[in-house]
Amino acid sequence: MKETSIFYIKNILIKIVVENNKLTFLDILPDKSNNLIEPKSDLSKKIKEELSLYFSKNLKEFSIPLQIKGTDFEKKVYKALLSIKYGDTMTYKELANKIGHPKAYRAVGTAAGKNKIPIIIPCHRLIGQNHNLSGYRYGIDMKKELLKLENSI
Repeated sequence: MKETSIFYIKNILIKIVVENNKLTFLDILPDKSNNLIEPKSDLSKKIKEELSLYFSKNLKEFSIPLQIKGTDFEKKVYKALLSIKYGDTMTYKELANKIGHPKAYRAVGTAAGKNKIPIIIPCHRLIGQNHNLSGYRYGIDMKKELLKLENSI
């Protein structure tokens, strides 16, 4: 069963897709939609609730079941991203070292850019070598806001 929901949390328009009782997709949409679709399944309601708690600084670790899609390398990157704790950051190079591909820091950035479940798989916690904020699909301002929310910067 596939369910799509579109809802606001703290003025952020979020789209989620749940398939086979797992979250498969999350997107931040431009704030110009009137086609809201409230969650119906228990899992979709839980996702909305956990995101709401996260954006209110009342949740540091998600408990949502995920179906992670991608190449083997991308899946390695996503699993490593999940190990970066709330409030922490890691450079692209550090993550490349962590997954055993020390020269693949650019590929780490490319994989992070393809992340289908941002926020939950926290690609926003990746930073540049000089601790600069770079490379976020939703823009540097959104990345900065997420890191500020987590007291990472």
